[in-house]
Amino acid sequence: MIIDILTLFPEMMDAVLGESIIGRAQQKGIVEIKSHNIRDFSTDKHRRVDDYPYGGGKGMVMQPGPIYNAYRSIANGCEKKPFVIYMSPQGKVLNQALAGELSKLEHIIILCGHYEGVDERIIEEIVDMEVSIGDYVLTGGEIPAMVLCDCVCRLVPGVLSSEESFLDESHYSGLLEYPQYTRPPEFLGRKVPEVLLSGHHENIAKWRREQSVLRTRAKRPDLLEEDLIK
Repeated sequence: MIIDILTLFPEMMDAVLGESIIGRAQQKGIVEIKSHNIRDFSTDKHRRVDDYPYGGGKGMVMQPGPIYNAYRSIANGCEKKPFVIYMSPQGKVLNQALAGELSKLEHIIILCGHYEGVDERIIEEIVDMEVSIGDYVLTGGEIPAMVLCDCVCRLVPGVLSSEESFLDESHYSGLLEYPQYTRPPEFLGRKVPEVLLSGHHENIAKWRREQSVLRTRAKRPDLLEEDLIK
């Protein structure tokens, strides 16, 4: 998978996405993530990328020209149009199902807005999907883009050690993940449930399923569906 990120802060993206599991996936060549500074594509001598909004109002709006130039610098070398995502609080809310769909794409371009957002014409011209990471507003699209990259890339085959690494995780099956324990077997008077020490795989699987349902009912009842608790 190839992910190109259009941003005003490429160093910010590289510092985070170059570490841990996603960083190792890049080193192995499983995923390729590149950050592109939108300012490099400005025709203004001061590398300006924003201007006042038509019609008045507070703040500044990112101009369409530099963004389009950055996009074309990538797309011109592609056989087919990359799938372009604009990180926006108005977009489709990111969840595990959407991450799974996006992980099957070969090439994604992520546009990070800033200030009061981007000129609407660039959205109309190049964007295929707007994505939000929640119903709140941040100062820019960089943090949401990092969240999207991490969430999507870890589902790409080969990034994690095995498919089982994410099959039991929260939200993958519609339920929250069961409680996890490790050594020591007792900590501050709290013991690991006996079933996990039994070595009986069928009983362990049953216990984990029950705990997932109980945890989801207690913490996120909105996720439960009728067939999950029958």
